Amino acid sequence: MTTNFTSRILEVYPTITIEKAVIDVTGQNNDVVIINDTLVFRFPKYEQGIRDLLTEVKILTSINDVTTLSIPNPTYTSFEELKVGRVFTGYQKINGVTLSKNAFQEVNREIQQNLAIQLVTFLKEVHSAPIQMLQLKQTDLFNTFQYLYSRIQTKLFPFMRKDAQMEVTETFEAFFHNQKQPINQTLIHGDFGSSNILWSPETSQITGIIDFGGSGIGDPAYDLAGLLSSYGNAFYETCISLYPEGEKVSKRVKFYRSTFALQEALHGIEHNDPIAFENGIETYR
Repeated sequence: MTTNFTSRILEVYPTITIEKAVIDVTGQNNDVVIINDTLVFRFPKYEQGIRDLLTEVKILTSINDVTTLSIPNPTYTSFEELKVGRVFTGYQKINGVTLSKNAFQEVNREIQQNLAIQLVTFLKEVHSAPIQMLQLKQTDLFNTFQYLYSRIQTKLFPFMRKDAQMEVTETFEAFFHNQKQPINQTLIHGDFGSSNILWSPETSQITGIIDFGGSGIGDPAYDLAGLLSSYGNAFYETCISLYPEGEKVSKRVKFYRSTFALQEALHGIEHNDPIAFENGIETYR
């Protein structure tokens, strides 16, 4: 499979010298190929991923100069043929390793506070980025989560315990009931969790943020939910205290957090990914 990807890269960029190519198996929506340990190429696995990648490149290009942390700079692109296996983007690899939950728990409170400041600063920059030039539609949050809820009921409820079904029902119904006031939507990262946050264990500094495949216009609370899911309630409370008017988004943050495993299970059942399905449905069986 690696040969297929490298052949496509060389077809579009014949001057690139490829001495080493490794597939990163962690990508859920994209096949990720690391070239010479210095370049990252992403190939969408699905047709929806192609549309998402087009949006991602537009967003990254527009905000590359406004974030203090490093983000991918799509230097290499191929959108001539909008087909899976033909479309890709490539960028200079950002140094660092993922800030896993285990790594986070091993550092002291002072370092955790510093990490919170860096991450919230980044979110404030992204959430305040001018969005008019992007010409992206706002998300209809009510309909989006109604659709999500409908798919959960149809596709996941048969695999879930009765009490888990009731809990999910109550959570979604409470969210729908509370959505009477319009939400100020902003640009969001869309998948702001541990797998996409890079850091240096030696300096205890965040080195970059990757994978903007879920980026778009949406509720900024969704990004804060990623921090809650990844690093726990204590760190989340620190972050929410640093975020402007954080208390106003807190209820939505916790609702979004409650949907993440279900969304992973749905992804698994809809894209024939049994590992994602099992990971997502595990606590609901």
